[in-house]
Amino acid sequence: MATSRLFGRCGGLLEAAKAFSASFASSSSFSSSGNGRGLMRVIPVSPQLGKFLGASEASRTDAIKKIWDYIKLHNLQNPANKKEIICDEKLKTIFAGKESVGMLEISKYLSPHFLKSK
Repeated sequence: MATSRLFGRCGGLLEAAKAFSASFASSSSFSSSGNGRGLMRVIPVSPQLGKFLGASEASRTDAIKKIWDYIKLHNLQNPANKKEIICDEKLKTIFAGKESVGMLEISKYLSPHFLKSK
């Protein structure tokens, strides 16, 4: 009601914008069905990362998100330096056996775990 008084005759434009927004959000390239592109594309992962994630395929963004969830859940950030991750045995399997990993190194150590598709 308030928007109709505020925008007057622009109601048609608002409805068109809402329809466009809904169609944009449900488009196939941005859906969570795994058909994304680039970082959102679901690709096969190594057995070590697959065991950690609980899936044989994952997108890079989902993998990093799940790793960060694990780090926060188990309080593995160094309290003195939040940019440093202290690896437990489970993280060591995917971070090349390192005792600690920098926040910005996570992507570097995950890269070999994403198998190239031919």
